[in-house]
Amino acid sequence: MRLAYLASPRVEFLRRLAELLLQFSGCDALELRLWGHIAYRLRAVRQPQQQFIFEPSSPDALENRAPASEDTGLAGFHRLAQDELRGTVDLSAPCFTPHGSFWTSDVHDTMTRYAAGKGARLEANSDIRSFSLIPFAVDERNIGLLRLESAQQGAFTSDLIESYEAVVETIGLSIAERRAQAALRERVKELSCLYSIARVAEGDLRVGEALDRIAALLPPAWQFPEIAVARIVLDGTAHETADVEATRSQQVAKIVVNGEYRGEVAVGYVDEVRHAINGPFLKEEESLIEAVARDVGDFVEKRETAKERSRMEAQLRHADRLATIGQLAAGVAHEINEPLGGILGFAQLALKGGNVTESTAADLNKIIASSLHAREIVNQLKLFARQAPIQKSRTSVFGIVGKALALVEGRCASEGIEVVRRSEGDLHDVNADPAQLEQVFVNLVVNAIQVMPGGGTLTVATGCDESSAIIEVQDSGTGMTDEVMRQVFDPFFTTKDVGEGTGLGLSVAHGIITAHGGTIDVESEAGTGTKFTVRLPLAAMPETEGREGPGQ
Repeated sequence: MRLAYLASPRVEFLRRLAELLLQFSGCDALELRLWGHIAYRLRAVRQPQQQFIFEPSSPDALENRAPASEDTGLAGFHRLAQDELRGTVDLSAPCFTPHGSFWTSDVHDTMTRYAAGKGARLEANSDIRSFSLIPFAVDERNIGLLRLESAQQGAFTSDLIESYEAVVETIGLSIAERRAQAALRERVKELSCLYSIARVAEGDLRVGEALDRIAALLPPAWQFPEIAVARIVLDGTAHETADVEATRSQQVAKIVVNGEYRGEVAVGYVDEVRHAINGPFLKEEESLIEAVARDVGDFVEKRETAKERSRMEAQLRHADRLATIGQLAAGVAHEINEPLGGILGFAQLALKGGNVTESTAADLNKIIASSLHAREIVNQLKLFARQAPIQKSRTSVFGIVGKALALVEGRCASEGIEVVRRSEGDLHDVNADPAQLEQVFVNLVVNAIQVMPGGGTLTVATGCDESSAIIEVQDSGTGMTDEVMRQVFDPFFTTKDVGEGTGLGLSVAHGIITAHGGTIDVESEAGTGTKFTVRLPLAAMPETEGREGPGQ
């Protein structure tokens, strides 16, 4: 029982148990078998050379020796010893005890007097003169049989066998206790693993770092941690403690996030698991790896939900800020337009009035140019505030993009920028304001030119899918950082020098596309360029389109 409380591995426990039994009994060899839920056989020999053999068995290969539920009692013990003797000894012989044990101190004499039939022979080594078979119970699902062998004649007596029957009861209890202690130790490891995973999931680590930590927590939770390795694969990216593909055996559980398969959790052993019963993995470990996969799936789902929530909240804040700025812009445009018109008008009258010196004329021209520039900014503010009405009509996207490019082709040629125009598939019309869409694409193209001061490639691609016209404007310029991309559509945000931009161009473009029921997205990487993608809903097909004409 003291050995059992140590919760040693099964083979080590049985080895030390066999040593104690051989020492206690003085026998030359022993064999211990267990049948039922867990099945194995061990044999220990003291002379002439020490041996210890452990053989796990599969319950499916136990023939008729696996006990039924009622066989763990006295009737089962009788049957167990009798089955082991395989009908060689007459059941009426005094060699059987009331407990169901069998013993003989002289194999030859027993077979001479009590053989069950002609030619019957006990299975025993020729050197063995005395041996006994003592059954015992482990628990409600397992019974065992202890076989003691001695080369000495008269090694057993009825009183000695009775004392051994008391000893094997303790053996049964110790086997059950060791198993309970080992099972408790495994449960503690599993619960500690799940608790540690929960702690990692509650932290603020990035998903990849958290999965690395979780993978490292798995091997210590398995039965043989010294040869265990683990891997977590999420969306094709592996987080592993070692190469799981090189393992001798492994178990796998799927990671499911929002009902979608996203990867797997795998634990394996890099070496052969010796002395394993019913396979290298415990049934509890099958449940554990499934629980780990569920926890990982829940963790990823929560992180992605939180990320999407943050994105939506930022989008709402951005929309609220745009609405506030739009109201402010409308008021400012209205207040500035009147005095601006007066300044422009009086400057033009003064210039035409005659008797103006050359220097005064130059100053008046500067006033007129500045006023026109200010009026353009006011017009952009009005567009941003959507005070300028949208005049929608059936419009060709291909034509609008062509007009926008025609306005900048000369500038592109002079600045060493190659213009590549690509059209994919049939192009359908959209319901839109042509002037406003042209302003959007001119804005995008001009922005692309400005970020390629040393020349480059401007690519404009047009195409359609089932519901939208798609226009891509891509440059090979300086690109943007993530921080700039997050603010690129904000009003008055600009990376240009003072006097080179108002910071309204992209916010106005965003407003126009949104007002048309479309979307505008940006992809960029610092140093490699930027791509803006505009999607506009297609106009409904005219009733006459697509119909077959007469004779067709």
